[in-house]
Parts: sequence; C-alpha cells; structure tokens
Amino acid sequence: MSVQVENLEKNMAKLTIEVAAEELEKAIQGAYLKQKNQINMPGFRKGKAPRKMIEKMYGAGIFYEDAANALIPEAYAKASEESGLEIVSQPSIDVVQLESGKPFIFTAEVAVKPEVTLGEYKGLEVPAGDLEVTDEDIEAELKREQERNSRIVDVDDRAVESGDTIRLDFEGFVDGEAFAGGKGNDYPLAIGSNSFIPGFEDQLIGAKIGEDVEVNVTFPEDYQAEELAGKPAVFKCKVNKIEMKELPALDDDFAKDVSEFDTLEEYKADIKANLEKKKAEDAKRAKEDAVVEKAAENAQMEIPDAMIDTQVEQMVNDFARRMQAQGLSMEQYVQITGTTPQMMKDQMKPQAVKRIQSRLVLEKIAEVENIQISDEKLDEEIAKMAEMYKMEADKLKEMMGDYEKEQMKKDIAVQEAVTLIADAAKEV
Repeated sequence: MSVQVENLEKNMAKLTIEVAAEELEKAIQGAYLKQKNQINMPGFRKGKAPRKMIEKMYGAGIFYEDAANALIPEAYAKASEESGLEIVSQPSIDVVQLESGKPFIFTAEVAVKPEVTLGEYKGLEVPAGDLEVTDEDIEAELKREQERNSRIVDVDDRAVESGDTIRLDFEGFVDGEAFAGGKGNDYPLAIGSNSFIPGFEDQLIGAKIGEDVEVNVTFPEDYQAEELAGKPAVFKCKVNKIEMKELPALDDDFAKDVSEFDTLEEYKADIKANLEKKKAEDAKRAKEDAVVEKAAENAQMEIPDAMIDTQVEQMVNDFARRMQAQGLSMEQYVQITGTTPQMMKDQMKPQAVKRIQSRLVLEKIAEVENIQISDEKLDEEIAKMAEMYKMEADKLKEMMGDYEKEQMKKDIAVQEAVTLIADAAKEV
C-alpha cells in the first residue's frame, strides 16, 4: 500500500491511497465466497456457481463494491497513520480506480488540526463570582425540600386552582371541525405548567369536576403544525379529577424527617453551608468558562467545515444516547418536538464551533507552557476513575490501550491549562 498527501486550502488534505492488485483480488474473492450462497445461476445448485460464471452473467463488477468496503477501513487507517497528519474529521471517500487486475485507488479528503495563534491569555479580566448565600436562598431550598416531601390528595369540594393537577377530557375544533391530534381522554395536566397553548390552562381555573368548559385559544404563528398555526380554536373540556399538593409544616419534626438534624435551625445552618460550597464551585466553573472564552476570542485559527461537521455529529450522537437512556428514541423525540435532524444540527453548530475553539486554544496553551503529564499523574486520575466505576485501578489501566492513555494525558493537560489561566485571571 502507498499513500500520497496533497495539502488543500482551509486546513484540508487529500490522501490518495493505492492498494496492491493482489490485495484487491483477495477482497473480490472474499466477496464472492460471502455472496455465492445468495446468487441463483441456471444449471447450478445454490452456492456452487463458479465466480467466473457469475461475473459473466451479472457483470465483472458484481463483487467490486463489497471488496472496496472490505479494503477501505484498514487501508485508510494505515494511510492516515503513515501520513503523519493530525486528522480531525471523518474522511470523505472517493473511489478513483476499481478494476480486477489493477491496483485499487481511492482518495480520502480530511480536515487537519488547524494552527492556533494565541493572543492574550494571562491576566484576563472576568466578572467576580457571587458567593453570598442570602436568607432568600435558604428559604428557597427549604421550599424545594418541602415540595419534594409533599403528598398528593384528591380535591372534591372546590373548583380548579392554579397549582392543581387535573385529569381532563378535551377535544379541539378549528372552524367547527375537529382536527387530528386535538383530542385527549383523562389527560394529566398541571395548571400553571404552561405545557398547553398559551391561555389554555388559565381558562380552566374555576372549573368544577364534571363541568363542561369551552376554552378559546389561538395557535401561535410558529406552531409546528403549519395547518393550525395562527388559527383560533375552541376546545371542549371536562374536568374528571382535581388533585393538589399538601405540604408538610416547616418545623423541627420536618427537619428530623428529611435530615440528620433535630431542629429546623440546625438544618438551615447545614443548608447554608452546602449552598456556600455550591456557590463557590459554581463561581469557579463560571470563572473558568469566562477566561477560556476570552482566551479563545483573543486567538486566531481557521477551523475547517469538516471538523465542525464531525463535532456536530458527535454532539447529536451524545444527545441521542442521553435520550435513549431516558427511554426515548431520536425518532420519537423528533416527532414530539417537531424538529428535524438538520434543525438540530443547525442549532448545535454554534456550540460545536465554541467547543472546538476552546479545545484548540487550551491545547496550544498547554504546548506553549510546556505542561507535561507524568505517568504518576495519569495513575492518580485512573485511580479516581476506577473509584467512580467501582473497579480496581490496575484492572482499569490494563483495559486501556496506549491511545486511550495518551488521550487521557491530553485531557489532563488541557484541564491544567484551564487552571493556569483561571488562576492568572483578574476578577472585576
């Protein structure tokens, strides 16, 4: 195998990769052996037709695509390593020559890591963090804990009030005609959640169980169903059930129930200490984010589009995995929200650019400041990771290859670069 590298504009490169004719022949034969049992040939039992006969009947290139797909991944991996380029995108593959008896030639167009010219990154001015914990902060946390320990009770002696959860039958009409998706039975609706069309929930306040109520609303101009956007609608509703939260009293008994403390005052003191710790952590993160953003703004780099596309794709995949963990597929998410995959990518693109800029700048700072990560430091981080995953550090280390260890060292160096410029920043 051989590879030629052509540098293109905007931090792109083209690899021309040539695979020996002998390797192509092996791949074609492999494709034949894999496919022959699925090919029918008159006069032959299935799986017994000679390759030459199949190629004569269906064309010489019948096995070419599978052969190419078998060769490309390994050939590209070797070529990318041999090229010495720091590739930061998925390759765009184009087949140049694919013919039995000749070398297999294809190109891979890739983005390469851009050069970064640093601007000012030490002594940057950032807003001072808010570390004060007020009585209002403590009361708000108490209120949240009170809400978490509330119980739901049925209400049958009054009408709907804001904050209630109701069970609702409804059907929507536009111009007197029922529309698709506008009907629900025994639907749970929290009054005040604003989960329905603006104005819908407000008109249910005061309704009693079993009472018929007409709700008049207008769909927003940007509503996802275009046939309904901007149109007035009437919903015929009936409340089947009213529920409300019953909150526990904020007293010493409450403190004993929800904490390890005997009095409410002790519990409040603990809340204050935890909020102070959280505010300090939040302020530290905010300072780091602000200083990294400023350092990135002061730097110069030309980011190739393919690098951005790869980052966006990774963000979409990460999002899909999070949705999957919550029991929701991407197809379901798209249907529920009315978004499209392209809309999601467009929304994520600015954040993708920001992530790339930050990472490139921090890697450059680590290089300029000669931040080196020792094997001992790596072992410390592996031990922390092993503790998090409830594993033995040595076993986790054995599972990691050289690439993963080097990548982990880079990540640690980047974090140390963040600490370096954050410590040098001035709070104003």
